[in-house]
Amino acid sequence: MARWAVVNGGLATAPCSTPYEVIKRIADVIGAGTAIMLAFPGLIVVGALVLMLMGHPVLFIHERPGLAGRPFRMVKFRTMREGEGADASRLTRLGRLLRRLSLDELPELWNVLKGDMSLVGPRPLLMEYLDRYTPEQARRHEVKPGITGWAQVNGRNAVTWERKFASDTWYVDNRSFWLDAGILALTIWKVLKREGISQQGQATASEFTGGR
Repeated sequence: MARWAVVNGGLATAPCSTPYEVIKRIADVIGAGTAIMLAFPGLIVVGALVLMLMGHPVLFIHERPGLAGRPFRMVKFRTMREGEGADASRLTRLGRLLRRLSLDELPELWNVLKGDMSLVGPRPLLMEYLDRYTPEQARRHEVKPGITGWAQVNGRNAVTWERKFASDTWYVDNRSFWLDAGILALTIWKVLKREGISQQGQATASEFTGGR
């Protein structure tokens, strides 16, 4: 039976478990578990640096929409100072470095283990964006959000929202084991090249105000 959630006044479907989805879940658990074990010393070092240079809290925990628009609590390393003001002005030097190397995303491996996210899928955005999507854009929630995705290896934050969402829905329609493997490989290359980390003058990207 398909799973449903209300997105933008319509229904976003989450497909039934298919062989691809079952095997992808197994790969997510193995991949995330292995990555956590290998990255554990790095996680401790980054956490200690955030604590020493920025103080508590070390982690940034925020509610994001997942599969079929259902909310979950996404975990990242904190990169900004507490308080009011634009994101770009609150982004610290350490936070900028963590984002440049994508190290702030490492705690999301826990979300993958829990089943809230996948290694590959559309990036989880903000809850308030749900009612701003067009029906086509809302289709990005037909799959689990990912640590990386097709949009991230095709411009990341340096492209328009429309192009990002087009990449997301293309992934939904064309997802496969080979595509996922290719995205993971390309992600490593993009991180090394440090491309598309943010829009000019933004900590990441400008706010999405609607696609109608």
